[in-house]
Amino acid sequence: MKLRESGMPEEAYWETLFDVETILDRLGIDGLLKDVVELGCGYGTFTLPVARRIQGAITTTDIDLEMVARTAQRATAAGLKNVACRVADVLTEGFGVRSESQDGCLLFNILHGEEPVRLLAEGAKTVRPGGAVLVIHWRYDPTTPRGPSMDIRPEPEDILGWAQETGLLRASSEILDLPPWHYGIRFVRISTPHREASASDYA
Repeated sequence: MKLRESGMPEEAYWETLFDVETILDRLGIDGLLKDVVELGCGYGTFTLPVARRIQGAITTTDIDLEMVARTAQRATAAGLKNVACRVADVLTEGFGVRSESQDGCLLFNILHGEEPVRLLAEGAKTVRPGGAVLVIHWRYDPTTPRGPSMDIRPEPEDILGWAQETGLLRASSEILDLPPWHYGIRFVRISTPHREASASDYA
């Protein structure tokens, strides 16, 4: 699953575009969380700070071997032993964890992909009922210094609608302002008495 417009800028510049600690605070990522999965590690910009906050492990997946290698290198240099990095396409190979085994799933700057409902559904299925699926994206504003083109960039209302389509998620926050350039939404995994949606439903 190679995302549309997924090129990454130079690492030092990329990391100036986020107030990481404020974003994690507002999303509620703290020591109450145990195991977490992440789609798209990039340079480990969020992977490492999340690993420092949670009780358990973070399993991060990216399709780009260089990104995975860089994140693993940074985690080793930081002495973090609770980071598992893997190269995979989650839509064909999954997140590398058992269903309903995680406290949280991170989908950061990823939902401009071609199958956002399927991504949300697959992420949701990794999370136990009551667990969190946490989303951030670039504001729907052409003046942001990075981000996908406006014709594929989702507005918050798009993401809320896609999450509802999965039948697995409900919003548990308002639309969160994540300065300088992002917004976020917290979702909770709901229990479903009927048959759970499968990846093939969104193929």
